[in-house]
Amino acid sequence: MHPRVNLHQVAFVRESTSAFIDHCRDIGVQHTTLVTPVLMQPGDLDKAKAALAKGGVAVECVNHPFATVPNLDDDRGQATAGLLRAIEIAGQLDARSIYMLTGARGALDWEAAAARFAELVAPCQAAADAAGVQLLVENANSLNADLHIAHTLADAATLAEIAGVGICLELHACWMEAGLKPLFRRIMPLVGLVQVSDYVLGDRSTPCRAVIGDGAIPLERLLGDILAAGYTGVFDLELVGPRIDAEGNRAATRRAAENLSEILTRLGA
Repeated sequence: MHPRVNLHQVAFVRESTSAFIDHCRDIGVQHTTLVTPVLMQPGDLDKAKAALAKGGVAVECVNHPFATVPNLDDDRGQATAGLLRAIEIAGQLDARSIYMLTGARGALDWEAAAARFAELVAPCQAAADAAGVQLLVENANSLNADLHIAHTLADAATLAEIAGVGICLELHACWMEAGLKPLFRRIMPLVGLVQVSDYVLGDRSTPCRAVIGDGAIPLERLLGDILAAGYTGVFDLELVGPRIDAEGNRAATRRAAENLSEILTRLGA
């Protein structure tokens, strides 16, 4: 398995974190993204630490829903407190970053919602710096407007600059956008994580991820452009949806990891 393949826990959210880590080890994936809704369940963090202590797998990133309950407009401190807890967890796991869903905008327009996100994140910056954890915000499909405000890669970059955080570059949500190659070059100093999966044309549900190679996203070209822009981190496989469920999470994640590994090898990553 290529050492820059990273596997996201989202395909295993109905299982324990330790079971997911054991699967990563079994298929030779050396890096993972873990999710705070599971890690914050009683006893799960300790079990995750025990699984990681066996070696062979490291936590690259932690995924955290920020102001999703209730939303950016109506938040009264819950989001800041939750992110501080997520930073504490990431620090204990030696994770390099946390990437966030912002939460919905409520009654705010985009600019006011971005300013509110920055305001709520600001008290967490010192704790993140002390823990050696980079805070990231992703670009996400517009069907996730109930959870997020940045739905193009350019908007995510603008939001990251406003809030003083980095970017999680989610290819599934931006592969069809114009001007990606120059945008990759412009934003690369902010990019802390790149997420990959495939999309089968005609799928209308959300989530609708597919195993790499099963869909229409020109991943080898896009990953080549990202590497040429100077990206040196891991590539995070985020697999969720009916196609993954139908194949089974273990079979689908193994096949996707192998396919991504082959692409990265061909690209000389």
